[in-house]
Amino acid sequence: MIRALFKSKTRNRIQERCKEDSLTRLRKKYDILYHIIEEQRGTRVMVEGQELVMFSSNEYLGLHEHPKVIEAGKKALEKWGSGTMGSRAANGGRYFHRQLEERLADFLGKEACHVASAGYLSLMSSITGFAQRGDIILVDKNMHSSVWDGTRLSIATVERFSHNNPDHLRSLLDDLDPETPKIIAIEGIYSMEGHIGKLPEFVDIAQQYQCFLVMDDAHGVGVLGENGQGTASHFGLTEKVDIIAGSLSKSFASTGGFVAGDHSMIDYLRTHSKQTIFSAAISPCQAACAMAALEVLETEPHWIERLWRNTKRYKALLDELNLDTWESESPAIPIVLGSRERAYYFWKRLWDKKVFTVLSTPPAVPPGKDLIRTSVSAKHSEQDFEILEEAMRYAASKL
Repeated sequence: MIRALFKSKTRNRIQERCKEDSLTRLRKKYDILYHIIEEQRGTRVMVEGQELVMFSSNEYLGLHEHPKVIEAGKKALEKWGSGTMGSRAANGGRYFHRQLEERLADFLGKEACHVASAGYLSLMSSITGFAQRGDIILVDKNMHSSVWDGTRLSIATVERFSHNNPDHLRSLLDDLDPETPKIIAIEGIYSMEGHIGKLPEFVDIAQQYQCFLVMDDAHGVGVLGENGQGTASHFGLTEKVDIIAGSLSKSFASTGGFVAGDHSMIDYLRTHSKQTIFSAAISPCQAACAMAALEVLETEPHWIERLWRNTKRYKALLDELNLDTWESESPAIPIVLGSRERAYYFWKRLWDKKVFTVLSTPPAVPPGKDLIRTSVSAKHSEQDFEILEEAMRYAASKL
């Protein structure tokens, strides 16, 4: 009887917690999370019967409809079926896993690579696969949630440094035991802020203090560097970054994730990362579509050129309207409004003018940085920009 009463009270407390959460209430009231897209054609999406221009997708190059990508996915489905139905440790890997890993490693300038069924898992394993109790992980405070989950699971000591701030990182390292193994975790492009990581300075610090350097380049690959090879390529520092991790769901027009590094590091990862050992393997279609997108990156450079041309045009518009873009340097461009209410009404006015964007509030962003997350694609057309410009001018005039 007492145990049953205790369980009932515990359940009630959790239920009340969910009801009281202001963010949950706001999103439920205004239906601004998990919109159901009924149809998609290029940059246009259908939601509740109305067509909107998608301006928040992470698919920077728009390759999900590329004929080579679609054809590769079809052939893989016909040859291999829909999936591998388990982890590679349990069911064995497939030839297309090895093929994709070898192609990715070569593309990223690394010796080896491991692919997983989700970018989130790969980014977690880029930390848990190498860190252990007694180590110290120094993490940019604005890192993606997946990396923070990896640090917690590693049981290592964690130190935060100010966002994209090499000087603060150096000051922390000066006070730490030089004999303790250390990992520095940064991003190539910070997707919420649009900032490019100060990789040259972080590389210098990693070498000076003998730290292992991990970079999440989910939003850098396909956007920066020669043929889209990423942030390390952009700065000419590929050999200086120990681990490059990322996602296949951005420029690679697929789903899944990857971790790339030296042979010894990837072999170690495969035997020490639970996310790697116990997760279902990437499907045939995922692998084939990613490989086809990679081939497009290498042979059709005009996609990246169009992406940056569109990015320059969009930034010029936001600057003209005096909107706060958090000094974004990339195609991921936030519009910072500062409060949940201002951000919501700005988002709603864009929606009314047929522009699809995403409202981001704490904890996804720091307090006082409530924003509209927008991003540019190489596929955005002149007609798309006409709709966007009208919507932005309207929303900005109402601030």
